[in-house]
Amino acid sequence: MENIYILMVVALAVLAVIDLVVGVSNDAINFLNSAFGSKVISIKNILIIASLGVAFGALTSSGMMEVARKGIFVPGEFYFNEIIYIFLAVMITDILLLDVFNTLGMPTSTTVSIVFELLGAAVAMAFIKISMNENETASAIWKYINHEKATLIILGILLSVIIAFTVGAIVQFISRLIYSFNLENKKSYVNALFGGFALTSITYFVFVKGLKGTPFYGDIKYIIEDSLTQIIVISFTTWTLVSELLIRFFKVDILKIIVAFGTFSLAMAFAGNDLVNFIGVPIAGWNAYEVWHSSGELATEFSMESLAGKVPSNTIFLVLAGLIMVITIWFSKKARSVIKTGVDLSRQGEGAEKFQPTDISRITVRGAIAINKVLELIIPKSIRNWIDSRFQVPVISLPKSKTYEMPAFDKVRASVNLVVAGILISIATSFKLPLSTTYVTFMVAMGTSFADRAWGRESAVYRVAGVLNVIAGWFGTALIAFSAAAIALYVINLGGITAVSLLLIFVFLMIGRNYLRYSKKQKEEKVERNITRNEIITIKGVIDESSEHIAAVVDRVRKLFSSVVNDLSLHDLNKLKKTDKHVGKLNQEVDDLKDEVFYFIKSLDETSVAASRFYILVLSYLQDVAQSISYISKASFKHVNNNHKQLKKDQLKDLKSIDNELEIILNEIETVFIKREFDSLGTIIEDKQNTLNRVSESIERQIKRIRTEETSPKNTTLYFSILLETQDLINALINLLKLYEDFYLSAVGNEHR
Repeated sequence: MENIYILMVVALAVLAVIDLVVGVSNDAINFLNSAFGSKVISIKNILIIASLGVAFGALTSSGMMEVARKGIFVPGEFYFNEIIYIFLAVMITDILLLDVFNTLGMPTSTTVSIVFELLGAAVAMAFIKISMNENETASAIWKYINHEKATLIILGILLSVIIAFTVGAIVQFISRLIYSFNLENKKSYVNALFGGFALTSITYFVFVKGLKGTPFYGDIKYIIEDSLTQIIVISFTTWTLVSELLIRFFKVDILKIIVAFGTFSLAMAFAGNDLVNFIGVPIAGWNAYEVWHSSGELATEFSMESLAGKVPSNTIFLVLAGLIMVITIWFSKKARSVIKTGVDLSRQGEGAEKFQPTDISRITVRGAIAINKVLELIIPKSIRNWIDSRFQVPVISLPKSKTYEMPAFDKVRASVNLVVAGILISIATSFKLPLSTTYVTFMVAMGTSFADRAWGRESAVYRVAGVLNVIAGWFGTALIAFSAAAIALYVINLGGITAVSLLLIFVFLMIGRNYLRYSKKQKEEKVERNITRNEIITIKGVIDESSEHIAAVVDRVRKLFSSVVNDLSLHDLNKLKKTDKHVGKLNQEVDDLKDEVFYFIKSLDETSVAASRFYILVLSYLQDVAQSISYISKASFKHVNNNHKQLKKDQLKDLKSIDNELEIILNEIETVFIKREFDSLGTIIEDKQNTLNRVSESIERQIKRIRTEETSPKNTTLYFSILLETQDLINALINLLKLYEDFYLSAVGNEHR
């Protein structure tokens, strides 16, 4: 029997390593958002600083391990075998849940997942015990669950959303009033005082509060607590003087120093607070096994009251965990994909928005506008004008080649993001409350971007929708974690070691499957030629970029048209559905290009403004092509989805003939625009006209079939729809090629004058 539990403890250790990798991939990268978004430090240096912070934070996290042992349930009410079952259910669920989110590229909270998994598994085990005891009713659940502590933890997590947003907004608003956006014109003493405040906050809340979790804190506890005021005063004075000296005599950018120290502090706070999410449960399982093994009692009869006491953490475990976290930060590709959401939602500039507006986001924005109007009536105009002047973003003169290398936000906001998030997480850690690092870092960033007026009338409805979507996903995580852990616990309790073995096999199979799917997706994205706008400055840039767009669209349309024809001939609903998704993506990319016309026109130099009309027309014709293939795809999918009759052989034969001709011509067009050999455009236009004639002939043949043999009105409707949209598609391509030929010849002629 003992060997079985040894295997379970080994399984917990293996699961701990896997959980560290998948957990850090989803969560740890969040503290790099501000450093990455501000671009004040190179990526390599950011990762070095973050690694040092994670390593130091791992050593200060031992106090947080109590959350896994007794924070959610009452260990004395469970036997050793039941505790091990709970821990295994939690770890298996956590790995599966986080790996799924990683594969989907969606950020979630490892703190919320572990807390609700512990709660779900403990509740399930408690009800199993209650059902086996005739003297207990459902109300006895509260003696098994540490409901006061659990409620405090859950409220702390939920309140962190509001507190982080509010504190971030207030601090950023004050900071911007002090700094404005003219950072270079500030007096040295302003930077020195700001540096003194920021670095003192980091020193106190991270180094002083963070030391509470270390084994040696008891030796210096009284010195620190008795001299707290003196430490703060000395720290502020010292850091302010150091900042002044660095600024005045060494021309050091103190904001850059704050970003570096802030990254270190947030990385340390993350490791100190979130390490429990990954190894707290396995370490608690190891502690439980040690106590049970030395007792000599049966696993089904040994109460785990010992877990309620203080159990020192193994420093070696913490060091190994920190090492795995550091390696994951450097090499996990999935981790890097989490950054983009936070940076995009908080960026200062305009651009393509990732999220679509919802009714709730529209109502929220309208409410904010109404509140703003009320404030305008209350606040005197002179004060409002002064505040507005502090938030006036200056026009930065940069070479056109550097326009798109601008940071998402400036150093002031990056500093506030890091300092405020680090302080909040460190305070929570010192009180043994596992705040969600994801919640805090994300909501602080949203609060600072809101206060910094990054959410303007042009973008507010999209940004609010994004924030609400992310928050909704967090609540979904809690429900899924609770339910899945409860189900896993029930299965393990029912099947014992056999169920554990099967679940472990399932975990490895799912991780392998998700890894293969993710790798395949990455390869497809590399191969697929996505249509995105690059930097355009001159007429040559317009020609080059529009050529790339045309080649990419033509390549995609060729494949999509052939897919629709082939899928229709097979009457394959699943393939038509998949094709329609690809068509939707093509339309979205072309729409995104049209949405960025404003930024395109602004990016041109004065000698190339005439190219604006050409580029706009190119996009318009590309949109016509995309809409035509979209209509063809949707009509075909609808026809098959409604279980209508399959197209007749003559109809499919005509479509296949058109497809073959279209494929040859589209290949020629793609080659022309890839190689920039535009002299043959005239010949291709003639060939396109011949294909257009073939479509007209197919329409005439269908009309004759209707008079003599056609009996299906639905088939006729679909067939005519495809042919007519194909006509529109070809006409749009002909107009596009004529436009391009005329513009190219004109541009070349002007260059030779």
